[in-house]
Amino acid sequence: MNSRQQILDRIRTATSGDRSRYEDLPRGYIHAGALENEARIQLMTERLREYGAEVVECAASDLPATISPQLRDSGRHRFIVPDGVPHEWLAEDFTWLRDQNLIYDEIEQCAGVMTAASAGVADSGTIILHHGPAEGRRIISLLPDFHLCILRASQIVETMPEYFARFPNPPRLATFISGPSATADIEMTRIKGVHGPRFLSVIIVRDDA
Repeated sequence: MNSRQQILDRIRTATSGDRSRYEDLPRGYIHAGALENEARIQLMTERLREYGAEVVECAASDLPATISPQLRDSGRHRFIVPDGVPHEWLAEDFTWLRDQNLIYDEIEQCAGVMTAASAGVADSGTIILHHGPAEGRRIISLLPDFHLCILRASQIVETMPEYFARFPNPPRLATFISGPSATADIEMTRIKGVHGPRFLSVIIVRDDA
């Protein structure tokens, strides 16, 4: 039996019978992970670092003090933030511009952006933005060259099905971030920053203790 016939046979088996209802479709994939909390956070950290992201951890009470060195290490000084970001996150010695329907030219004048997040998926090292008040419009997480993202440990799940179980009705517009933006052409020449920030820094906040 050749590969083509195998594929057709599998399709025929999967589509046979009366499975007109979405709820009746077979779901043999993994629905939930088995990692404990510490292992889940460690996996998330490892995946992000494999993609080239900078990752640090801190306690919730230490977040403002942790933000400042991350911004300083980026070498940038002018940042945009969503209007819902708490004031205590805005470290001194930096220029902050709150997004209140800024035009694109104003956004591009900022070298970086700082946002919160809605979820993280450890298995794929993916950060998910639902673009709420502290995550902002999608455009501000795409145009700046540097993105500092604040992710709470309690927001991290192990698998993508767990994310959808936690958010059964996710927003129509969500951004899935797996490391800094990068792409490669047919000759495997890797180019950073084509679809978003070239640099990603993540602070995992230990709020689940």
